[in-house]
Formats: sequence, structure tokens, C-alpha cells
Amino acid sequence: MIKNILFDMGNVLMDWDPNSYLDRENLSPEDRLTIWRGVYGSAEWQMTDRGSITLDEALERMRVRIPGRLMPVAERLTKDWPPLVKYHENMIPLVEALEKEGYGLYLLTNAGLNHHEYWPVSPFARFFGDRILLSADYKVLKPEAAFYEKALSMFGLKAEECVFIDDNARNIEGACRCGIDGIVFFDRPQLERELKLRGIRPFAD
Repeated sequence: MIKNILFDMGNVLMDWDPNSYLDRENLSPEDRLTIWRGVYGSAEWQMTDRGSITLDEALERMRVRIPGRLMPVAERLTKDWPPLVKYHENMIPLVEALEKEGYGLYLLTNAGLNHHEYWPVSPFARFFGDRILLSADYKVLKPEAAFYEKALSMFGLKAEECVFIDDNARNIEGACRCGIDGIVFFDRPQLERELKLRGIRPFAD
């Protein structure tokens, strides 16, 4: 029986759309490609999610492939994007309904340490409290088995009593390999149908 609902953050509870942040910069196609490769396509970006380097250290390393004139753009895109985030407020009633039914709610996210700055003011923070596995805090990343194993051990959960919701099929596959049921998220109506199929209240009533 499912007792715990594990949520991803980006593109489930909030938008994560680097292209929309790039759109605000009015870059030429060449500069846009340079920034995309140098920031979001870089190993350093992944390393900040793992918590192995800081954002400042990542920016310093990015200088080798990003021209100096574009470094202010790179800094904005690494440090100043959180205020641009749009939260999926249509998901609040769903999360609230699960909480009222007594399910344990947990956030499992690949994100850098600046998550500690922007998440507390999000409209979802009240539902999760400190039941958060932030990749940068523990130096593990989805879809690695160590990530899901850390979540189970840290929160004292049984894999067979959990369902994980993520927009990335690879992350769901990683959870399933660890015995955790998973749902690839597309939108709220689809998620509600998937939850109903699993007998999860109130959607199965």
C-alpha cells in the first residue's frame, strides 16, 4: 500500500525552462549557443547540483569557454534565475489533498545549494517541511541508485510504500530499479489518473 508520495521539483511543482531565461537576454544566435553550451550544457552546472563545487567556482571555470563580455550574462543565468521561476499553483490543491489524506510528502530534487534560498518562500514549502533530499547537500544525483537509497534510509521509508513523481523518465526508471513505483509527470489531470489507478485517495474515491 502506498503511504508516501515523493515529488520532483522542476517541471512538476515549478517551471524549469532555461530557454525562457535565455529569451530575456536578447542574445544573437551565436552568443545564445555559446551561453547554452557554457552554462547549462557544462559539466560545472551538473557539479553544482551534486554539490561538488559552488556557483562561484563554476563561474570561474566557465570563463575558459565564455567570452568576458558574456560573463555578466552567465552570472545572471546561474545566480539570478530563481526570482523568474513560475510555480505550478494548480498543483497546490493536489498536494494539499494528499496531505489531508495523511500521505507522507517528500521532495527529491537535483538542485544546487541556492535551493535553500529560494525554496522556503515557495508556495509548496509548507507541505514538505524538512522532508527534502537536495542533491547538493548529500552529493548524490538522480537517477543514481545512491540517490533513492539515500532517500529511503534518511526518511526511514519502505520502497514498496512509495511512489515517485518526476518529469524525467530516466529518473523514474532509476527509482523503479530501487523498488520505488514511479509516475512520469506531464500535467495534473494525467497525474490524478495515475494516482487513481494506484488507489491513492482522494482520487480513487
